[in-house]
Amino acid sequence: MTSSVRPLRILIFTIGSAGDVHPFLGIGTALVARGHEVILATSPVFETEIIARGMSFRPLGSEEDFNRVKNDPDLWHPRRAFPAIVRHAVNPSHSTIFEITRELHVPGKTVVVASSLAFAARTACEVFDLPMASVHLAPSLFPSVHRQPEIHGMPFGNRAPRFLKSLQWSIAAAVVDHHALPALNRFRAGLSLPPARKLLRNWWHSPDRVIALFPDWFAPPQPDWPSQTVQTGFPLFDETKGESGSDELDRFLSAGPPPVAITAGSAMVQGHSFFREAAAAVSQLGRRAIFLTRHASQLPAKLPEGCAHFTYVPFSALLHRSAAIIHHGGVGTCAQALQAGIPQLIQPMAHDQLDTLSRVRDLGVGTGLRPKQFTRLHIAAALECLEKDESFRENARKVAHRFQPDLWMTRTCETLESLAGPATD
Repeated sequence: MTSSVRPLRILIFTIGSAGDVHPFLGIGTALVARGHEVILATSPVFETEIIARGMSFRPLGSEEDFNRVKNDPDLWHPRRAFPAIVRHAVNPSHSTIFEITRELHVPGKTVVVASSLAFAARTACEVFDLPMASVHLAPSLFPSVHRQPEIHGMPFGNRAPRFLKSLQWSIAAAVVDHHALPALNRFRAGLSLPPARKLLRNWWHSPDRVIALFPDWFAPPQPDWPSQTVQTGFPLFDETKGESGSDELDRFLSAGPPPVAITAGSAMVQGHSFFREAAAAVSQLGRRAIFLTRHASQLPAKLPEGCAHFTYVPFSALLHRSAAIIHHGGVGTCAQALQAGIPQLIQPMAHDQLDTLSRVRDLGVGTGLRPKQFTRLHIAAALECLEKDESFRENARKVAHRFQPDLWMTRTCETLESLAGPATD
């Protein structure tokens, strides 16, 4: 830690699955190493990993709550996903986030860090006069009439006139407000605070600082992004624990050509079709593959020859030894594949995944298939294209050379530290 920065108490609030929580585990780990006290509030399923990394833990909901959201089929529906998350995870967190902040904040020594869905953190910061950073993992969380995010159900693409883009963002903002604001504003009214307004356009961005956890070459900043936005870079976090042993992984990887890595994300429990069609495609091509899922019931009863299932392995140990990756379009998985320098085949389902595919296409490092196209024949054809067109692999190698994970994490930490101001003693 530099002499101009005093030790801080940093409260981190994040809501979601491993892809949403892991970046904050990485940030929290780095902040602890810089001498700060970090308390991370999220689902109890992450408690062991949080404590192992030197942070304190506070629960947001229960493991049963986490599993209820994960098992909801609406979680992967393009239009019903956001209302389901708000109903099951966001709304129940308001009072808990507020009470944790009330209990733990130390005036003049506390900084609050909130993920995109931790709406109540801003309310708590208003009441207790605390500096706060909103941290957004994906560019899809920044509406723009310039290079706009690609969102499921949006009728007008980037070639549309700006007035049409503005119209569709107004409609999208009204939908978000309809689902998210009633419970939030009832909570705020109980604290004698004015109602939040225009959540998508403005309110979920902290007026103090917004941190975009992706580099500008992945998503260039747009003129209508919040002026308080700082782009730092991908956090690139891997869990240290894994149910599958590293020796077993190494034996498989050493036994033949680089495999195709196949994952639908940690929260997916309804990926039967995804894994079935991917397995049929690699079988058709005679390719080796590693299937990653903690929920083996989604896999075919028997995997093709030359394929293996692992419940979990760190991407940092796998992807640089893989030929390509088939995945759902989570921005964290995408970032790990970019760092490994391998081509990507994405099947976007919901959330930010369609926009992730658009960024991968912009970089020339991969392609995608919509869910209805995600059949063995189309998958096999896409994999062959990624293999035969050398430009995908060459572009992926070039992008990998642009990674500066240590510098990016330092920038993220310094941005958070700056919110507390310089030391006065």
